[in-house]
Amino acid sequence: MHVPDGFIDAPVSLAAGVAAAGAVAVSLRGARRELDERTAPLAGLVAAFIFAVQMLNFPVAAGTSGHLLGGALAAILVGPWTGVLCVSVVLLMQSVLFADGGLTALGVNIVNMAVVTVVLAYAVFRGLARLLPRTRRSVTVAAFAGALVSVPASAAAFTLMYAVGGTTDVPLGKVLTAMLGVHVLIGIGEAAITAATVGAVLAVRPDLVHGARGLTAPLKLRVGGELVDAPAAAAPAAPAAARSTKKVWGAGLATALVLAGVVSFYASASPDGLEKVAADQGIDQNVTEHAAAGSPLADYGVKDVDDARLSGGLAGVIGVGATVAVGTGVFWGVRRRRAAAPDQTAA
Repeated sequence: MHVPDGFIDAPVSLAAGVAAAGAVAVSLRGARRELDERTAPLAGLVAAFIFAVQMLNFPVAAGTSGHLLGGALAAILVGPWTGVLCVSVVLLMQSVLFADGGLTALGVNIVNMAVVTVVLAYAVFRGLARLLPRTRRSVTVAAFAGALVSVPASAAAFTLMYAVGGTTDVPLGKVLTAMLGVHVLIGIGEAAITAATVGAVLAVRPDLVHGARGLTAPLKLRVGGELVDAPAAAAPAAPAAARSTKKVWGAGLATALVLAGVVSFYASASPDGLEKVAADQGIDQNVTEHAAAGSPLADYGVKDVDDARLSGGLAGVIGVGATVAVGTGVFWGVRRRRAAAPDQTAA
């Protein structure tokens, strides 16, 4: 779904850039209410995890692949405002370091892949969470549904931008039909990955899932082969603020490094949904070379490293490291501004 330079004309790209900058500015303010000393480093980890999983293209159909967009996952794990920032950090790292997604199209990509996905996914998630019983299973089901709708919504947003500022003359109906058709299928993969990840975190540390805050589910014990509610006093838990996140952070970072450094080698080599549609419909006729095409990490490989497995693995590890560093720095900065705000008000 990464839009390269040349698909959308300059005026629309500029307008999207202004909209993206505004969304990021508003999200920076909103994230102050979501981030605390525990969640700030975890938000950086979420960004790094999304970067890693986006390297794992999965086959869809007819020589097409898809990959995680991550807006739904980020919004549910760390909150919608922080979620917009997480995906924006990923897109920035991909464009600048790996020449993935055009520099002039960065605003287009942030609007499509960060803003649209987060807003739609979180709206669906919250709506279903209010209707369904307050259980962990319901959170996972709502996460699946939110992620499922976010991908075709992003495809529709791209089509709208193309309708206004496309650089090629292709019938809009064909573009919309092709984009929605393939991205509905990709959305199923997005939903499965999102639900599995949210479910895994819920099983270990439900207190760290923003979308599950306030969720109260009784502890279950297996007695005689059946699950029964444990007595309230049988398993006292430490206050959420006192529980360390070091193990979760370490496990999450290790997982991201393995996915990007090892598993990514086995990802599908087929073009993703947008690339396939662009080639089939002729949208890519005016695509231009990326300004960072000469980057030593362009196309997710390390320059002058001949072994493809090693080159891709090193690039993935570097990308995860850079994303977690930049993301954590951004979110700690937001957290510190929140902590300083009362003092400034008192002064």
